[in-house]
Amino acid sequence: MGLTPEEKELHIQTMQTLKGSERRMYMGRVVKAWGYGGQSRAERELGWNRHTIRKGLRELATGPIKDNFVARGRKRAEEHLPNLLDDIRALVDGQAQTDPTFQSQRLYTRFTAKVVREQLIAHKGYTDEELPSEETIRVKVNDLGYSLRPVRKSQPQKR
Repeated sequence: MGLTPEEKELHIQTMQTLKGSERRMYMGRVVKAWGYGGQSRAERELGWNRHTIRKGLRELATGPIKDNFVARGRKRAEEHLPNLLDDIRALVDGQAQTDPTFQSQRLYTRFTAKVVREQLIAHKGYTDEELPSEETIRVKVNDLGYSLRPVRKSQPQKR
């Protein structure tokens, strides 16, 4: 009463092409067609997870579940602190200078990420616990178009 090698291969290849709820619903259809004992048979012969099979059977009855992968993970610092980018821009803008050779559009500042973080705490009312790390602030400052490196005066050309 086992599956033939061709049937196993067909189910395995189909499972590899499907993703998410389509895959689970396919598992549910196969197990439902096999009838009583289909879940344990699919687990034994095809290596399918019984919890996934049950979820697929539930989706067949009620409709597919939308997998919301986008909503997972940690939110960006701007979502936790909506004024963070404006406050960083306000602090760094006063110290920013353009490239002395005018070869790029980037703005350079003498502030380091550590100084920007300290200034946010001292002047903008943030606490140490709520602010992100220095590395995150460095990335945010770079994303705003500022380069965190010392501003050099333009060198006179040699004759």
